Amino acid sequence: MSRTPPGPRLPTPVQTLLFAMVRHRWLPRLTRRHGPVIHLRIRPEGDVVVLSDLDQIRDVFLSPPTVFHAGEANEVMETPMGEHSVMNADEDAHLRLRRQLTPAFRNSALRGYQRMVARIAVEEVERWPTGMPFSAMERMNAVTLEIILRVMFGVEDEHRLEELRTRLRMVLEIDPAGTGPWLRRLLQRRQAATNRPRVDELLYAEIADRRRADDLASRPDMLSRLLAAPQARELPSDAELHDHLLTLLLAGHETISTALAWSFHELARHPAALDAAARSAAAGADDYLEAVLKEVLRLRPAIVDVTRKLTEAAEVGGYRVPAGWTVMPSILLAHHDPASHPEPATFQPERFLDGGPPAASWVPFGGGVRRCLGSGFALQQGTIVLREVLSRFRVEAADAAPERPRLQHLTLVPGKGARIIVHRLPVAASHAAAP
Repeated sequence: MSRTPPGPRLPTPVQTLLFAMVRHRWLPRLTRRHGPVIHLRIRPEGDVVVLSDLDQIRDVFLSPPTVFHAGEANEVMETPMGEHSVMNADEDAHLRLRRQLTPAFRNSALRGYQRMVARIAVEEVERWPTGMPFSAMERMNAVTLEIILRVMFGVEDEHRLEELRTRLRMVLEIDPAGTGPWLRRLLQRRQAATNRPRVDELLYAEIADRRRADDLASRPDMLSRLLAAPQARELPSDAELHDHLLTLLLAGHETISTALAWSFHELARHPAALDAAARSAAAGADDYLEAVLKEVLRLRPAIVDVTRKLTEAAEVGGYRVPAGWTVMPSILLAHHDPASHPEPATFQPERFLDGGPPAASWVPFGGGVRRCLGSGFALQQGTIVLREVLSRFRVEAADAAPERPRLQHLTLVPGKGARIIVHRLPVAASHAAAP
């Protein structure tokens, strides 16, 4: 058994720069040259083994979490998310924090969020300009932030809501991975440092108000559901609740807004898919709309890779990988495997109808005990937003050429913000707006 996987011989600083700025283009080239297991040396991770084979990725997801630490590998996220974030925890601590969050993502809870999400989506899209270009990414960032504040956090006080909208936009600009021009990173950090203390104050105030509420059981938001959990021993502390809210914000904001922006980008350039999606929206059916989202998350996964830090030496992809190394399953590379997804570079929502590809070949939310708890809510939220837009507007591309993806923070976003133009449909062509 070979001790070290093949990989580029470039200096560590060069590999770090390429990985940070253009890994969505660089890693496919390395895979074609070296195969499905690649050894990189990048900062701050050190030695990294990148995987693109779905069977090997599945093995990692199902490997013992005592050996494959995700929380330790995510330590760069501790500052923005907090020390009690489920993203940064491992083993027993991770399972305990995950249990605390579970009540907010059960199917019964998801059904309770639908009307609120639809109302927020309608409020947003009714303000859209018609007949002129605008950035779908910008508008999707706005609507998903509003959903987080009102559906996840349950903020009702208008003054608090407005201040959180403003300050959270400043905090969300920071790049936890530290990529991009140094001056921009410096300005982002200063901006976040200025606004973060007040955001913390507002979140703790919301938590305190909610603990005093006597109607938790009837409130539909996620925070209330976390506090109304029947097992008293599972109720989180104020600090844990605070970090849960920040995790929901940071993990759930840019990911679903990016998926929605890419959805409009692709639909605007594929008339047959747009027609099918519009028919689905007009009928109030969600099957094709959900297939659009799933295909976008395959073609342009919001998170392009996940990481595990080895606590002891382990066999990975046929190699003996030492303790302390990072194993990185590449969701982007796995989703472009033609064996699982024929014609992987093409946008084909139909592949997710009638059962779709094997579940193990579609991993935008990770897998195993670390699979994202919010995956169901993300798909539900995205489907509702698509329905409310496409039942009111015909969407077209503002520019003929497709937009190239670029890395922003840890997410692959449309290079120009997914510029679109919308035209309002005749009233008879759209279904009634959700209340």
